[in-house]
Amino acid sequence: MRWALVKVSLAVTAMVVIAFAIPLGLVIQEMARDRAFSNAERQAAAIGPTLSITTDRDQLERAVASTQAGAAGRMALHIPASDETGGQEPAIGTRRAAVRDIATTEQMGRASITEVTGGSALLQPTALSSGKIAVVEVFVPEDEVSNGVTTAWLVLGVVGVALIVGSVAVADRLGVRMVQPAQRLAGAAHDLGEGRLGARVPEEGPTELRSAAVAFNAMADQVVQLLANERELAADLSHRLRTPLTVLRLNAASLGTGPAADQTRAAVEQLEREVDTIIRTAREAKPQTQATGPGAGCDVSEVVRERMVFWSALAEDEGRKVRLAGVDRTVRIPVARPELAAALDALLGNVFRHTPEGTAFSVDVHNGDDAVIVLVSDAGPGIADPEAALVRGNSGHRDGSTGLGLDIVRRVAESTGGDVRIGHSVLGGTEVRIWIGLGGAAHGPVQRRLGSRAGRRRRRGLNH
Repeated sequence: MRWALVKVSLAVTAMVVIAFAIPLGLVIQEMARDRAFSNAERQAAAIGPTLSITTDRDQLERAVASTQAGAAGRMALHIPASDETGGQEPAIGTRRAAVRDIATTEQMGRASITEVTGGSALLQPTALSSGKIAVVEVFVPEDEVSNGVTTAWLVLGVVGVALIVGSVAVADRLGVRMVQPAQRLAGAAHDLGEGRLGARVPEEGPTELRSAAVAFNAMADQVVQLLANERELAADLSHRLRTPLTVLRLNAASLGTGPAADQTRAAVEQLEREVDTIIRTAREAKPQTQATGPGAGCDVSEVVRERMVFWSALAEDEGRKVRLAGVDRTVRIPVARPELAAALDALLGNVFRHTPEGTAFSVDVHNGDDAVIVLVSDAGPGIADPEAALVRGNSGHRDGSTGLGLDIVRRVAESTGGDVRIGHSVLGGTEVRIWIGLGGAAHGPVQRRLGSRAGRRRRRGLNH
């Protein structure tokens, strides 16, 4: 497109230059010729008054010498002879025109121009007092006829070339302005097709290409969002399957011995392995998290109460004591309801998976000015190395665990500017703290202050 535009501009400008420069050059050439012969006519007319009053040779010679053309040796007078002698007297000055041309001019009685050696000769007939016709010859050199014409042609040529170069440069700039956005759009489309989902194009250039860039960016954002939603959904749904699998595993453990019981436990373990494979595959796709928009979110107290209805029934079957605190009032957080529910299920599922039956656990919600803390504590054996557990949550390489549980929790917290920490609970086991920012980011002092306040409240609850 760029070179096509340059070629079109070159062709159009060249035609315009040719259409105007050549006629203008010819006009200038004709004007120079007219100027030269007009000057010659004035020189010839200057000798006319003398010829009208006298034909004396000496006086005419002095009159010719007094003119500019005569002084330069470029004027001649051709006077007819008297009736007695007949013919033509010798010319006064230097004759260059042919005798035949002079005779023709005398007979026709009007001026003419004839070609001579080195230029042209103006033959101007002039009436004498005797009634006869004398011919004034003025020589016009070739260089005077073309005086300034060469310079004019050079100027026109330079101007024409400058116009062509300028138009090509402008066309090239316009072509670049049009082609670069198109090239960027094509490159971004190629990158997006190869899986580089971060490919975007600047929304600049001509109106049409700018609209195309806006549409492409919107399409790319939609593709990224759809893929992220698909991957997150696959990972979250797969992980949520572990909750009923935990129930199945616990129930299978109580079946006792026998072929049927062994087959059931083997089937549950196989199902757990398949779910783990699905979860790991989804995690390797590295889903992208979409920030929560204005007005989105949920009531953390309502979600906790809802999920505890399910887990409390399972806890009752296993003889676990459950304590729930801080869910008696509405606490809004900028987290989608399904994401928070998935995070709670992940943590509570870990309690049932990694602690013995009869182990007590608790869920506490603490609301602050800048953040909300959700505490999940248990009275189990605890985690010897919390940092290593968080690392496993990133890598997912652990027997019997995908590591996605803590990864889901971390993603929920970090989407609001918060984080996740693992420590020792007052129950004697593990405590997982989820800081959820309310203003886009939870600050360190606020987190520590809320953490201390949460610890005091939980200790008071246990003492009561």
